[in-house]
Amino acid sequence: MSHACVLAWRFQMKIVMLGAPGAGKGTQAKMIAEKYGIPHVSTGDIFRANIKNGTELGKEAKQYMDQGKLVPDELTVKILLDRVAQDDCKNGYVLDGFPRTIPQANVLDEALTKLGDRIDYAVNVDVPDDNIINRMGGRRACVACGATYHIVYNAPKTEGICDNCGKELIIRDDDQPETVKNRLKVYHEQTQPLIDYYTKQGVLKTVDGTVALDKVFQAIVEILGE
Repeated sequence: MSHACVLAWRFQMKIVMLGAPGAGKGTQAKMIAEKYGIPHVSTGDIFRANIKNGTELGKEAKQYMDQGKLVPDELTVKILLDRVAQDDCKNGYVLDGFPRTIPQANVLDEALTKLGDRIDYAVNVDVPDDNIINRMGGRRACVACGATYHIVYNAPKTEGICDNCGKELIIRDDDQPETVKNRLKVYHEQTQPLIDYYTKQGVLKTVDGTVALDKVFQAIVEILGE
């Protein structure tokens, strides 16, 4: 395969990230986006931007997120389809946080089919629930700039203070232990079936998310190609 063909193949990767909340799929999605030069499209980031800006969509989404519930499909679908229709997504993208349910996956597939396209890979970052609860309790977020940290895996230089802007770090409502347990319950009920869905489509690839971040990424690169 020529270099040009390899590049063309690379730049047409449309990837869905699967895994429980806190499995590290967001971090891996960013690393994939950087390596392959495609946008990281995170519904969580889009929702948080709307919440920070006080939009009507943001206010509505926040009510669900604070309770550890999934944002309804109609809200999520509207915002995501607008995003992937933008020019920077024409050569591929990494979807992080969508789809989360079978109906959402169906809507996405229908939209892509109309464009003569499809999901190329569904990458499942597999981590047990107990690991997730311990991980998420260590998450910290900056109230000002939105930067995220972890007290074990990605600690700020000064405890409780953002490296980027010097403001206070907090535990987000959706990272509190009870909220995490609720989110995991919802995940198992609504999102786990996507693993079967993408297995049947022949695009599911599972990696062990309990190992170090670079090892997880290495396993993903082996799947996607150099």
